[in-house]
Amino acid sequence: MVSLKKLRPLTPDFLERLGFHWHSDTEDGSSYIADEVLTITEKEAEAYYEAANTLYDMFVEAGDHIVENNLFHEVGIPFNLVEAVKQSWENEVHWHIYGRFDFAGGIDGKPIKLLEFNADTPTLLFETAIVQWAMLKANGLDGAEQFNHVYEAIRDNFKRLIVLDGDPEDFDRYYEGWKILFSSVRGEIEEENTTRLLQQMADDAGFHTAFAFADTVEFSEEDGIFHDGERYEYWFKLIPWEMIAIEESDLARLLTKIMENQKAIILNPAYTLMFQSKAILKILWDLFPDHPLLLETSFEPLKGKQVRKPWLGREGGGIRILDADGTVLAKGEDIYVDQPVVYQAYVDLPEDEAGNIYQAGVFFAYEGCGLGFRRGKGIIGNESRFVGHLIGEGL
Repeated sequence: MVSLKKLRPLTPDFLERLGFHWHSDTEDGSSYIADEVLTITEKEAEAYYEAANTLYDMFVEAGDHIVENNLFHEVGIPFNLVEAVKQSWENEVHWHIYGRFDFAGGIDGKPIKLLEFNADTPTLLFETAIVQWAMLKANGLDGAEQFNHVYEAIRDNFKRLIVLDGDPEDFDRYYEGWKILFSSVRGEIEEENTTRLLQQMADDAGFHTAFAFADTVEFSEEDGIFHDGERYEYWFKLIPWEMIAIEESDLARLLTKIMENQKAIILNPAYTLMFQSKAILKILWDLFPDHPLLLETSFEPLKGKQVRKPWLGREGGGIRILDADGTVLAKGEDIYVDQPVVYQAYVDLPEDEAGNIYQAGVFFAYEGCGLGFRRGKGIIGNESRFVGHLIGEGL
């Protein structure tokens, strides 16, 4: 059984002063943030860190394999983004700012297994970087007793847009005033404030930044990206690449041309869509069969209990847990059901005494940098609760 420690919850007013407004369930008003934290050992925290670092290197190898063998269709890259993916992959200035690995296991004696990599527009950033740390501080505990340096890691990764693999401390030597425009979709407070948090990280890195809703940004394939008459060398968009490809095809074409003409760099890069696609889990299994961090994954049904996942699904949508005979044991929301699927071997998630299951999320920004958990029953999805963590007793 997992080990939990009860804490005094953060009040809604306190959370909203932090900028965290999506703290309550919209149906029953219950708190989305658990009033307890999951306790782990230093060794378990280190294992999550090492798993994220190892897997990112494996994803890079898989990305090389996809590009070199022209397997874009096989991993669900829309045709109108293939050139953008190739361009961003082949030029290191298209730096991956952050992503989040989802893991089974890692606690209660269970081995860590990769479930998927949310590489493009991962959720839980505010919760992991800010809220769980604030909960420890509000309860008189040491905020350092967490595997959580997400804020600092992403800040330094923004610096690497300039120094690349060099020392982030050299940022000021090479920075020449280049600007980042941060954008989200209007009317979505979670996405807006997450984007503004990332903007603050970039500010702290030393960049000149601004925020604008996506519908007010101007694009020119010859001149670049503008807002209020000012040109920006970087555009961060908290809008999934596949959504741009499917719903904004003209924008997909413009962004490809802007990249081709070297007028702006888009964050996260287009190649993160390769990592985001669940189809890459099958590529990984082909390249690294029986790797201890991986679960067997195929485009065809497996033997035994398994999970069927849409290639570009999110938040548990479209997922089906299947018995050995194909019977549906549990299912996520009926979205993304028209997409191709992969079949991944089923693995039990750690449980508490009430039968809740826990899925670990480890953020990656140049290296593994922070841990948080989602708690639920059946399938972990958008309705699941966020649970922070504490290394040892934190006393």
